[in-house]
Amino acid sequence: MAKGERIPHTPAGKLFKPPEPAFNKPPHQTVLDQRLSFCSKLCFAIGGAPNQVAGSATAFFLQIYLLDVAQINPFQASMVLFIGKAWGAMTDPVVGFFITKSKWTRIGRLMPWMVGCTPFVVVSYFYLWFVPPFTNGRFIWYLGFYCLYQTLITCFHVPYSALTMFLSADQKERDSATAYRMTLEVLGTLVGAAIQGQIVASAHTLKHCPHHNMSTGHLGNGSGAEIVKRIVHSQDFLSHAVSVTATTNNLTYPYISKTEKQIPFHKGFILVMRHSPYLSLTAAFLFISVAIQLVQSNFVLFCTYAVDLRDHFQNIVLTILVSAVVSIPLWQWFLERFGKKTAAFCGITWIMPFTVMLVFIPNLVVAYVVAVSSGLSVAASLLLPWSMLPDVVDDFRLANPHCKGFEAIFYSFYVFFTKFAAGISLGVSTLCLEFAGYDTGACRQPAQVAYTLKLLIGAAPVAFIVTGLLILLFYPISEDVRLRNKLCLEELRYVTHKSLLFQFSDWNMMSISVYYTEK
Repeated sequence: MAKGERIPHTPAGKLFKPPEPAFNKPPHQTVLDQRLSFCSKLCFAIGGAPNQVAGSATAFFLQIYLLDVAQINPFQASMVLFIGKAWGAMTDPVVGFFITKSKWTRIGRLMPWMVGCTPFVVVSYFYLWFVPPFTNGRFIWYLGFYCLYQTLITCFHVPYSALTMFLSADQKERDSATAYRMTLEVLGTLVGAAIQGQIVASAHTLKHCPHHNMSTGHLGNGSGAEIVKRIVHSQDFLSHAVSVTATTNNLTYPYISKTEKQIPFHKGFILVMRHSPYLSLTAAFLFISVAIQLVQSNFVLFCTYAVDLRDHFQNIVLTILVSAVVSIPLWQWFLERFGKKTAAFCGITWIMPFTVMLVFIPNLVVAYVVAVSSGLSVAASLLLPWSMLPDVVDDFRLANPHCKGFEAIFYSFYVFFTKFAAGISLGVSTLCLEFAGYDTGACRQPAQVAYTLKLLIGAAPVAFIVTGLLILLFYPISEDVRLRNKLCLEELRYVTHKSLLFQFSDWNMMSISVYYTEK
């Protein structure tokens, strides 16, 4: 001890017990050569599947369900889709704010959110697909439950997606875990589309084609109940998925010590919004996700009324998703071999010529060729942003080394911007059908409706994708930058661990000094 330094007074004969160290115990994954196990990656990936089961059902079939099964008019359907998506977008930063204020528990800081919202997600999803016995208030019914569902699923999705940053300090391991997650999520999308597609196709055909000798009121409340009884089981394993994901909790970001002050939310938001890689990545995939959302939400109507493939749309949708599932490992290999930015350009541009081809050559064979090709781009659009976002967070960490608790801000506002843009596009596209003269409940639609659907499937997505790719050109994190950041973060981690060892050493020396002084 230094001369003149005061020694803390302790009872005679007792060794001085130093206070708890200011640094967290290094997580198991922070060892440089530590790899995530297959089980850890699989458990993490399973957590995202139920959300995609429900998400694919709403993305592909909620629009046609509202128009032709629930039979609300196109303007009301556009309001349900737009307000619901916009409401869901607004809840993302709110949930992100409360997550940053949450305290750590025995099951982590993120896990209580996922566990707590799960049963309520199931209930809201049930009633979203239930046809109430009244007709005048159906707009309020679907708007209310869609907003409630968006709120609750946000409480699950934001902490789940932010969990990526806590899995490992190794970028390659996080990318691998993200690939596992996307594979399971696309499989969930496939399951949701398979179940929902067959049910909606059956209900839609029976309800609206007169040659089946079914009255327009035949399905009524019973149809909604029947649909829900089969579909709501897609949410039943959400609780199981949450419990499985729990095996990945209690991890901490490996470059942060407890002595670092958590930044206020509004200051964190300003810092994040000034980070140019985040802005360019978010803006680029905002336009790309709008394009994919337009294709998803209008594809069933397009097949039904624009190209006379109403008997095949559910199988075409399944083909798209099977292609996406199969191609995710391909894109994971591609991004590791050629870089993420190159993979994004190659993967996203693939969809453009084929969607235009289906508009101009509307036959069954071309439809299946387009479905297989589109699946490649769907897989890339799902995998790449969630693989690139952790790189942006790492880059921000190096630029702001003393910030803490910013992960939820990145993920919540990314989802906010993409959801809000998708809500606007869905609302406007459905409103376009209203202006084109869409006749709710009719088996055939006017020529203007078919023309509008062709624009929504062909020209509009291509324009959004081109805009997104032009913005992506300005994304500054190349493979060289990413590797440089990786080396810098490993050095930062080494310094953090070295400081921890020195701190323990200092307390041990103090304890020894106190012991011998009192003797």
